[in-house]
Formats: sequence, C-alpha cells, structure tokens
Amino acid sequence: MILACQNISKSFGTDEIVKHVSFHVEDHEKVAIVGINGAGKSTLLKIIMGELSADEGEVTLAKNKSIGYLAQYQDIDSANTIYEEVLASCGKLIEMEARLRKMEDAMANASSQSEGAMEELMDRYNQFSHEFDLQGGFTFRSEITGVLKGLGFTEEDFTKRMHELSGGQKTRVALGKLLVTKPDIIMLDEPTNHLDMESISWLENYLLNYKGAVIIVAHDRYFLDRVVTKVVEISRHTATVYEGNYTAYAKKKEQMRDALLKQYYNQQREIRHQEEVIAKLKSFNREKSIKRAESREKALDKVERIEKPIEENTDIHLTLEPDITSGNDVLTVKDLKKSYERTLFESIGFEIKRGERVALIGNNGTGKTTILKIINELVEPDCGVIHLGSNVHIGYYDQEHQNLHPDKTLFEEISDAYPDLNQTRIRNVLAAFLFTNDDVFKRISDLSGGERGRVSLAKLMLSNANFLILDEPTNHLDITSKEILESALNAYTGTVLYVSHDRYFINRTATRILELTSKQIVNYIGNYDYYLEKREEMQAAYLKPAAAEEEKAAASSNDQKLSWEEMKKKQAAARKIENAIKKVEEEIAEKEALIEALEQECTKPEVAVNSAKLNEIHEKMSAANERLEALYEEWEELSLHQE
Repeated sequence: MILACQNISKSFGTDEIVKHVSFHVEDHEKVAIVGINGAGKSTLLKIIMGELSADEGEVTLAKNKSIGYLAQYQDIDSANTIYEEVLASCGKLIEMEARLRKMEDAMANASSQSEGAMEELMDRYNQFSHEFDLQGGFTFRSEITGVLKGLGFTEEDFTKRMHELSGGQKTRVALGKLLVTKPDIIMLDEPTNHLDMESISWLENYLLNYKGAVIIVAHDRYFLDRVVTKVVEISRHTATVYEGNYTAYAKKKEQMRDALLKQYYNQQREIRHQEEVIAKLKSFNREKSIKRAESREKALDKVERIEKPIEENTDIHLTLEPDITSGNDVLTVKDLKKSYERTLFESIGFEIKRGERVALIGNNGTGKTTILKIINELVEPDCGVIHLGSNVHIGYYDQEHQNLHPDKTLFEEISDAYPDLNQTRIRNVLAAFLFTNDDVFKRISDLSGGERGRVSLAKLMLSNANFLILDEPTNHLDITSKEILESALNAYTGTVLYVSHDRYFINRTATRILELTSKQIVNYIGNYDYYLEKREEMQAAYLKPAAAEEEKAAASSNDQKLSWEEMKKKQAAARKIENAIKKVEEEIAEKEALIEALEQECTKPEVAVNSAKLNEIHEKMSAANERLEALYEEWEELSLHQE
C-alpha cells in the first residue's frame, strides 16, 4: 500500500463536504475519484497534498514515496519558454549532468596525474554515470520532447513564452512538468479538459504504462474506462470503493442500488404488515392482546430502518422538443473555406438530414468551432455556401457562453429572453438545472464555467429549436448531468450538430461523425467506435490528392515529419508488433497456468509417491519453464521495438 486515507472529514462552516472517507491505493494502481460537481473530489485531493487540513482523519503516504499533483486550474507566471519550463522541473538531473561534464573535463586534463589517481577518477565517473543512467539522465531531454509532443505541442511551440499562453496551454505545460518528474503517485484533477482526442489517447497510453500509482479526478468516462482499475465514488459526503473501470463501477452501482431498493421495499412491506397487526391486536382491547401489541411495537422500534436510495441530480429533467418540424434537408455546406494566419479548411462540403445527430470532431485548432460560428453567421467564410432547409430553427450552445449577459441575474437572463413565461415557470426551469431559492438572483458574472453552461442549456431547452448546434456541451458537466443530456438528445426528434472531445458522449449520441482533418471533411456513418475501426481506411480512401501532396511537401521540408505513406507503413508495423505482443502474452499466460497446474498435481498424495509420474510432470515443467523463459525474452524484445 502506497497511500491510505482513513476517516477523512472536512466541513466549511456549516457545509459538510466529506465525512469519514476511507480508501487506499496500492503501488502501480490506477484509481478514479468520481462524483457530481461539488461532491468534494478536489477538496479531497488538496487534503491528500496537505494544501488543506482535514477536520478529522489522516492521510498516510508510504515511506520515501513522492507524490505529484496537477490542479484543475494553472496560472504559471514565468518568462521561460515552454521547453525551458518543463526542463526546469528536472533540476536534479541537470545538476547531475553538469557534474558529469565536470568529471569528463577533469579526466581530459588529468594527463599529469598518476595512474592510480586516474583509475580512481575513472571509477568514480563510471559509478556516477551508472547512477545518472538509472535515473534516466541520458534520455530525459528526449522524454521532455516526447511528452510535449504527446500533449499537443509542436516543436515550433517549444520556444513560445509562458506568459503568451492561454490557461489551457499552461495547464498542458504543468501536466508535462509533472509527467517528466515521474513521482511515485501522480494525482490529476480533470487532466483531459484542455486536450484534444489525440493528446487524450496519448495520455491514456502513458498512464497505462506508468510504473507508479495514478489517482484521477475526471468526468471523461471513455478515459476512465481505458485507464483505471478502481473507482472511489464520493456521494452524499461518504466514499464507496468499486473494483474495475468506469463501466464496471456503473454496472455494480446500479446492481447495488437495485438490491438496496428491493431491501427497502421489502422492509417497508414488513413494517406496514407489523403496524396492521399491532392495530388489530389493540382493537381487541384485551389485556393479552394489548401486551402482544406493545411487545411488537418495541420490536418494531428496534428495527434499523433502511433509507430509500436516491439518485443525485434527479431534479434535472431536460426536455428538448422542437416547436415545428423542419424539412428533410436541414443543412447543406458547399466549398467552404476559412483562413486566418493559416488556412483552417478549404473546399469542404457536407449535408445534414432531419433527425440526424452529427458529431464534428478533429484536433484542436483545425477549425471545428469556426464552422459552427459560420453556420450561425457569427463569422464570415472566405468563400462557400451555407444553406438552411425549410422551417429550420437553430438553437445554438456556445462553449464561451457569449449569449449570456454578465450583468443580468439568472432570473433576468431567462425572463428577458422569454418574456411570455411567468415567474413559476422560470423558477421551475432554473430548478431543473439545480438553481433554487436565492440562486436565481446570482449575477451571470459571478457564476463558474459549469454554472454558466447549465444556464445556457436552460435557455436552449426553452428555445423549441428543431436544429441544435452545440459547441462542447459536456464541458464542466459532471457525469450525471452528461447522462441526462445524452438521454435528452437521444429522445430529441429534431436534428443535432455538435463539437465534442467527449468520446463516451459521442459514442452514446452520434449517428454520424464528420472528422475535420488535413483541412478536409471525412464522413463516418456510425458512432465513435465505428470511427476508430474505419478511420485509417476512410482517410486513405477519401482524403483528396491535394492534401496528400501537402503532406509530402511538409515531410520533405522537415525531415522529422513522416509522409502519409510512411505514416501508414509505420502504423501497420506498429499494429504487427502489437499483435505479436498480444500472442506472446497469451502464450505466457497459458504456460504460467500450465506450470501452476503441474505444481498442484505434484502435491497430490497419489502422485507424490509415484516416481514415474513425478518424472513425467517434472519433464513437462522443465519444458514449460524453458519455453516461458524464451517467451519472456521475446516479449522484452518486442516491447523494445514497440517503444
């Protein structure tokens, strides 16, 4: 066990945040902490880090173990470049490297020293060089480059100054600094919020192969499914631990809730029965019957009552329904182009039909949000045609929430947008999004990003639009709210076009995916799993030759960039190695199981006295062990190739 939280409780004034929370983390374990917004997840991480003190309980970190923490918001104020900022986190290795260089200089200038002194210097150098190597000294600079590229920075970005970066970029740099220091425990608070899909996929693989323990607070269910092996749920101030990934947790939680609900109803039925019997006995009005009734009453008072399980956030009832039905052709886009300092996309075109739920995906900076703004006439295209079908009424959800007025209260925001609504209806709508009592008189400017998102969704719900255009609708929503939104969109009879990095959300809601890549659109008729399956095949078949030529030109001007064909060959080779590793791992598991079975066989009394049988078993074990050694070597070699 590398970390233990025992009976952690914390309150702020009269607000109880967590109460008697206990869980532990094993070495190499990947743990998720989940719960609705405000459940106390980030508070718990700060208590573990010692940034907040617990009211009671204790956090125990194993001896000589280090812990690294990435908070949800970063504001690194530094004159360093991106590369220098991450490099600075490797101070110990930089010092060791400088010392090594000094030793090398000393050896180069030691011609006048005796042979014995030279030997001693060489021995010290070799020992120190070995220690430097063990700590990753010969690879840490290349690792920094790999981590920064994995997090979505190009080599051109490495020289950008920290004060020039956005908040999201600073968070990515902070994540890079944490990863290269390689603490025994990594704690990440919403690490995927500022990453595109490729960077999230890279981070997943990095954490899966990380030798230390990982604790993650995240609402990205696809990410949690791939990475974690244990889930700690914070609900109603207490913690429940579930083994497995997010899907396993959700299934077990539902099973536990159903079982508890069944117990609750059975107990309620038994309580009602006992109360009826007591009432009947009392009605006889005889000494014996009254004594029996009193005895039953005492027994009933001692029964430990089961509380009815209640789902959190069940107050949100999101209903989206169009006021009128649009024509079958909802949106037609032809020859669309947009450039700023560089070309985002050109000559793209696509159509959307009534009833479709279309996800527009792509890396950060490809122009997805720009396309939505062009459709909403907020940005002018360089050229191209946007045509809306008959009776199309757009409802637009902007991730920047520019449709909200910062000086208005929540109540004014709704009442001004929909003057025909009475006070009761407005309060009911806001209550559906967890704004109750005096919350409705808060100013928009005082709200968090997640709260503004809920207000925007409330306005969208009232719009009765038949074509919803949503830009990152799940950002800042907790998992329960995401699930409610998913259900609402799946039941919606209108048409939806949205941009999202939430792969689980896309998988649950999209009927079609448009990928913006190489300045063009590739169409996939299916959800995110289908996209992953067909991506390579579809890109090779449908990306225009011009894009391929651009790829080749870029590759020839920069030796470090692979051409399209080279990339495909490399991916094919990687898949081949991956399949080979999988086969070797399967055979290793098979041989290990065989050896274990043979060892069990040797312990049987009838076998222990049978020398012929023992010899036969030992021969099989020797052959299996010999093969297992060969498989381990093969696995190591394949793993080296894969790296």
